[in-house]
Amino acid sequence: MKRLMIFAVAMFAVACGGTATNNSAPAATKADAPKPAASAPTAETMFAMEKQATEAWIKGDKAFFEGMMSDKFVSFEMGHRGNKSDTLGMIGTFKCEMKTWDLTEPQMSKINDDTYAMTSKGTYDGSCTGPDGKAMKVPSPVRAVSIYVRDGDKWKGAYHGETMIIDPKNPPPAPPKAAAKPEEPKKDAETASKEKANPPQPGPNTDALVKGHTAGWEAFKNRDAKWFGDNVSSNMALVDPIGGYMSGKDAVIKNWTDTMKCEGITKTSVTDGFATALSPTVELLTSKGTADGKCDGQPLGSLYQMTVYVKEGEAWKLAFMQEWPAM
Repeated sequence: MKRLMIFAVAMFAVACGGTATNNSAPAATKADAPKPAASAPTAETMFAMEKQATEAWIKGDKAFFEGMMSDKFVSFEMGHRGNKSDTLGMIGTFKCEMKTWDLTEPQMSKINDDTYAMTSKGTYDGSCTGPDGKAMKVPSPVRAVSIYVRDGDKWKGAYHGETMIIDPKNPPPAPPKAAAKPEEPKKDAETASKEKANPPQPGPNTDALVKGHTAGWEAFKNRDAKWFGDNVSSNMALVDPIGGYMSGKDAVIKNWTDTMKCEGITKTSVTDGFATALSPTVELLTSKGTADGKCDGQPLGSLYQMTVYVKEGEAWKLAFMQEWPAM
């Protein structure tokens, strides 16, 4: 059981909004009328549903999530991508005993009218026991990220992941250099068989998005504020590798090109890119970015990244990013 995989399904799916049907309309009119669309979410409504979903996860309530997840759902833990089937298959396979838990610091970020990101801080005191019979303490505290997409009269979860919140003045001990590569989560026989016959394929925009993301790492190396100004959405928000949250295009660009004190960066790379279209104008890209050198005295190394790009005109712009160390 991976360190974070036991937490892969909390707090990600909500249903909110909707327009009532006019019961006085003739049957033919109702049949021909378009389905109502979910109203724009509020941070309060979405956060309340996050709490409800967390409780359902703790209880292993698979039925709660089956209708709440988008068919395009993506998970990305320790470099391993999962889909809706994978995630649903995990729910209820572990038994959790939670003494206390709490969600705080809700932040909602609009990507476009049909896509929103929700972040919150999760604090947990408990453990979960997996199919192997081993109990593991639930990671805490974490910065959770959920991406929601409009689906008719509901908002459904299209992504969920967490970054450990680390105090830079008191970081955890570094893992051993010879540490084994994390095991990919086990899948049931039916899922494994289907994936072997039809392995997941990256979306057609993957190469273009990886090219743009690679240019972003180069802009970071060169502290190129103009490049970021042209290629970052005005609603940009991010969760950094130690679980900090930042929002606003200007604040993010200033942090990347001025506030962070970086030195010795001579090369960068982006690998393992895999894009999923959440809509014609929104793409979710998972990848691993690597750079040498240091920032604020800490070696950079490799980071897993989940990024959301939104199409503005003919350009794909970075609208949200979550990072965590590729241990």
